[in-house]
Amino acid sequence: MPKRDVVVVDGSNIAFEEQSKGGKPRLANIIAVIEAIEARGYEPIVIVDAALRHKIDDPDQLEAMLEAKKIRQAPAGTDADFFVLETAEQLDAQVVSNDVYKPYQEKYPWIMQRRIPLMIIKGAVEFYDHLLEPRRQPS
Repeated sequence: MPKRDVVVVDGSNIAFEEQSKGGKPRLANIIAVIEAIEARGYEPIVIVDAALRHKIDDPDQLEAMLEAKKIRQAPAGTDADFFVLETAEQLDAQVVSNDVYKPYQEKYPWIMQRRIPLMIIKGAVEFYDHLLEPRRQPS
């Protein structure tokens, strides 16, 4: 089976995209983005910052996804943005995020070409589409 291309997901940024009624970041956003990326034939690598577990609307499920390695967490006290961008750099991958990463644009001049903005509306993920074309599945 051919290797699927990887897409790095800024999980903390995505969690805040459509917040819960109580104003908390939503784990459901991250799950919806994972499913949308997989449906297009890509492999998502989701990275969140360590503080997210204290803010998210479903900390138990986040913990389970971290333990299952479905989501990766940047080390406490570090900037997850660095790990998102460094991972994308090493894997030559696109980044799903609404962050423009201003402090990092000099180090990673490719950000604006490889960043895929999105919206989440009533739980439905809409990518700024031409940047994440569905892949043809081998028949």
